[in-house]
Amino acid sequence: MNAGDDGIRYLRGDATAPQGKGPKVIAHVCNDLGGWGKGFVVALSRRWPEPEAAYRRWHRERARNDFGLGAVQLVPVGRAEQQLWVANMVGQRGIRTGSKGVPVRYEAIEQALISLAPQVLELRASVHMPRIGCGLAGGRWERVEPLVRHALVAQGVPVTVYDYD
Repeated sequence: MNAGDDGIRYLRGDATAPQGKGPKVIAHVCNDLGGWGKGFVVALSRRWPEPEAAYRRWHRERARNDFGLGAVQLVPVGRAEQQLWVANMVGQRGIRTGSKGVPVRYEAIEQALISLAPQVLELRASVHMPRIGCGLAGGRWERVEPLVRHALVAQGVPVTVYDYD
């Protein structure tokens, strides 16, 4: 474990099994197409059915809600006493790298993180995540990390980033 001077703690491990005490929010990036089935979401669905079901419902009912790039949905998971939530953050346009570039949308990730911060602070929770936006979304951590630092760490939210072996 090493906490850099940027206030983000980096651990080797599984972000679906967050380390530490107190309430926790597992944050990850979703696409804007309603697709769920590759990448980190597979690990989430192996542990809990609620985040996928909530995301699919959110997308299906998008004409009547805030679903879209930059939106965030907080879903309670596990037993109530665990005080654990998953934050579905829409930060990816589509699912494939193609003529319009990579699917990651840094502005949408930043918007979602900014929206997430007050909710996490109200829960007195810490945030746990893989290197969001850097897997299938095709993003670069050098671009995402400052967004995490600005939107969460600077607001007093403890953040742990997991590198899965």
